[in-house]
Amino acid sequence: MATSAPGSRPPTIADVARVAGVSRTTVSHALNGLGKVDPRTRERIKLVAAELGYRPNLRAQRLRRGQARAIALASSMPFAVAGGPSRLGFYMEVAAAAAESALLHDYALVLVPPVQSGPALHSVDIDGAIVVEPDVDDAAVAQLRERGLPYVALGRPVAPDEDAPYVDLRGGLVAELLLTHLHERGTVRPALIIGSGSRHSSVDALTAYERLARQHGWTPIVARAPESGGEQAGYERCAALLAEHPEVDAVCALVDAFAVGAVRAIRDSGRAVPDDVMVVTRYDGLRARTCEPPLTAVDLHLDRAASDAVELLLGRLRGDTSTPSVAVTPKPRVIARASSARAEQT
Repeated sequence: MATSAPGSRPPTIADVARVAGVSRTTVSHALNGLGKVDPRTRERIKLVAAELGYRPNLRAQRLRRGQARAIALASSMPFAVAGGPSRLGFYMEVAAAAAESALLHDYALVLVPPVQSGPALHSVDIDGAIVVEPDVDDAAVAQLRERGLPYVALGRPVAPDEDAPYVDLRGGLVAELLLTHLHERGTVRPALIIGSGSRHSSVDALTAYERLARQHGWTPIVARAPESGGEQAGYERCAALLAEHPEVDAVCALVDAFAVGAVRAIRDSGRAVPDDVMVVTRYDGLRARTCEPPLTAVDLHLDRAASDAVELLLGRLRGDTSTPSVAVTPKPRVIARASSARAEQT
């Protein structure tokens, strides 16, 4: 069967119908999974379309269906903590995995810059969105609600009235694993540095820290840093913490940007990492690996988490009532590196 010659016009649905000996409506139904088309006819039409090199007009399909066939990835986290100067942090790792998963279902992923204010999510043509670690009164969530668009959360939502499906990043367990790792290496005065907002990672980490402090007899030392300040905010909060509590021998800084800043503050105070103060962080990304010394961090299984978020959202878009409201990521794993390499206590 001949295909269109090089340089000629692209084949149309009429060409497929003519070669297959059926109507254009039958071709449309066969290629789009619509109507009642005999399975053998459907397969023949698909074969003809492939041999002719026919590609459907996606824009026309979307207009007919009233769908954008696109989903957004959005967050209110500033790039100072979500991506850093390189823009290759937590947010972009999620984006890459989500985009791959979305394309498998013929959806495009629209990457929305951090939503703080303004109509960021009002100007994109999307069917729904994944919101990364929403805060209380989250700006991205508010805009999606204004548009009446479905969304799911990557990370447990913290707003009291929030009922959106979500992927559980197991924030409490992550913090417990990091703090237990420090305990096994002899810490007796660990401090916790978290963001000043109320994202699940901060809320869950604080709960885990307070529980383990009671269990191990630690005096709780907690500092909060503004997300917008990034690494410098981590530096300043850790410097102030060390000045006020010189007995601190370990820092668990949940945000990797804060952890890198904390390492600088520890060194500038005349202390060494890890001999005097150990440092651990939550996200095993570029900043954790390239810090000097490299930071002990956690494999959050973000590729799986992002894929699960896409599946949850597409289930909502299909109206699939069998889609679960919560997806749980595999158990996180601590990746020990030089920043906590103090010998374990026996």
